[in-house]
Amino acid sequence: MNLTWFEQNEADVPPDNQWLSERELLGLAAMSIAKRRADWRLGRWTAKQAVAAVLNLPIALANIEICPAPSGAPEVFLNNHPADIAISLSHRDGTALCTAAPIGTIFGCDLELIEPRSDAFVSDYFTADEKTLVHQTPEEKRALLLALIWSGKESALKALRVGLRLDTTCMSVRPVAWLQPSKRGQDWHRLQVCYSAGQGFGGWWRVQNNLVRTVVSDPPLSAPRRAPSIGRDVACDVSFSGR
Repeated sequence: MNLTWFEQNEADVPPDNQWLSERELLGLAAMSIAKRRADWRLGRWTAKQAVAAVLNLPIALANIEICPAPSGAPEVFLNNHPADIAISLSHRDGTALCTAAPIGTIFGCDLELIEPRSDAFVSDYFTADEKTLVHQTPEEKRALLLALIWSGKESALKALRVGLRLDTTCMSVRPVAWLQPSKRGQDWHRLQVCYSAGQGFGGWWRVQNNLVRTVVSDPPLSAPRRAPSIGRDVACDVSFSGR
């Protein structure tokens, strides 16, 4: 079993909406806030591209729908039927991350900006072990660590399909040997998350362009593999042969 990841940014999203389904167009039209519309389009574009690449689909992106489950988690439909693939989706600061795996896989992903966070933030949302790790970390590395811990919590909460409805202190995140120099060519680094209900997650994290990405799963899986890009023109122009 493998996890696959795929990223896009705002510049990758076409200005038109021909890649959206009729139902998605109705949902988009109901959004009045420009930033929310932009984030939503970015997330949908990224997820559809990821699904098409992973499944190698001869299908127009308008026939791939990303719909929220009752929990709020994204679910994939192909031509109005549930697809045999699961995804997790996150966007931040003009970038979107989508991870994909076979149906039944317990996993989640998150994307966080590396930025200063207050002592009150740490006090309110971090466990005692996480606070100790923060205090032991050199000042110049703390912004990265705080983003990494918070992202790991978000990923685990998404894996449980509950989001921030749970207290974040029920998750304790620990990056493995995170201050050690990376090996040449190493893209993802190991992460561990312990859930107070007795469940544990293995995970991975990486940093690029001042953004931290985390992916967690139960059971732990190999490092995520990047999905190939299918290209904007192919994605928008190829029609499904069964229509």
